[in-house]
Amino acid sequence: MAEEDKIKVIVVDDEPLALRGLKLRLADFPEIEVIGEAANGREAVKQIKSLQPDLVFLDIQMPGLDGFGVVRALIGAPAPLFVFVTAYDKYAIDAFEANALDYLVKPVEEERLKDALHRARDAMKSRAAASRESRLVELLASLSDDDRDRIKELINDPSWADKERYSDRLSFKDGTKVVMLNADDIEWIDAAGDYMCIHAGGKTHIIRETMKTLQQRLDPTRFQRIHRSAIVNVKKVKELHPHSNGEYFLILENGAELKLSRSYKEVVARFL
Repeated sequence: MAEEDKIKVIVVDDEPLALRGLKLRLADFPEIEVIGEAANGREAVKQIKSLQPDLVFLDIQMPGLDGFGVVRALIGAPAPLFVFVTAYDKYAIDAFEANALDYLVKPVEEERLKDALHRARDAMKSRAAASRESRLVELLASLSDDDRDRIKELINDPSWADKERYSDRLSFKDGTKVVMLNADDIEWIDAAGDYMCIHAGGKTHIIRETMKTLQQRLDPTRFQRIHRSAIVNVKKVKELHPHSNGEYFLILENGAELKLSRSYKEVVARFL
């Protein structure tokens, strides 16, 4: 595909894993060229003005200047197409649905991403695209402070945050491919140097990620750290055997045996 035919994209998200995950997904589309990325609103405004992308995947909730603030800051400048990205329910952005090109809910699903890119291609060919984005800018510019506070209250609702923070599916790069795993299928995870070994369904997937960042992606009610270099899916534990030195041995449904170190003995309560 000729360079001039590609859709030039900037990705904006303050969460490094979400930013990397979306870029990995976009890499599967040859018509997409990611020309920039930003980890906060102010950086996003600068990049959008200087690089003039066709399309911006814009996280709504960011510290400081949020996604709505980014769009408002571009008043008077050439506006790209915007796809809002959110970790929260569609309800939080119902007021913008008629004006934004599209929205995606984290974790971004492949089919939804395809739909958003299809809309972007159609919009770029349509004369209505410019007027649509002008209406979006006008709408956000017309919001009162009370309106913005109400929207922020919705997207900061702790009950939503608890519900949406952890994903039922994990995506990660394994070699040359991107693998999607259901969290329930993961049996245990252990460290091997700078790599993590994810054991699921009789297979082992090796990824370059830290134990800490991986643990942050997993629901702690289902996944527990049992050793400085091991995490286990509590639903996969079949037996628990105490050892004389205060450690325990866990027997999983597949027969694997894992050690629960004394440093994590409070985790035992999860299995009783």
